[in-house]
Amino acid sequence: MQLSPGWARFLIGIAVWNVFTWSVFIKNLWFNGPHTHPAGYYVAHMGLIVVNLLIAAVLGPYGWRALRASRR
Repeated sequence: MQLSPGWARFLIGIAVWNVFTWSVFIKNLWFNGPHTHPAGYYVAHMGLIVVNLLIAAVLGPYGWRALRASRR
């Protein structure tokens, strides 16, 4: 299956957006101090961060390869 260039750019955009937003969230968690929320809050959000960065790690290269393939 070959993706159109628009869909490839969309996947790359999702990957970039996930990395940007979750890296800002990591920075905010890190600099707010460890005792501002209960431990469950940090565990749940670290799980969300890992999953969303994995999604970005999968969609980014997939979109990039699809974009390069559409230019050939």
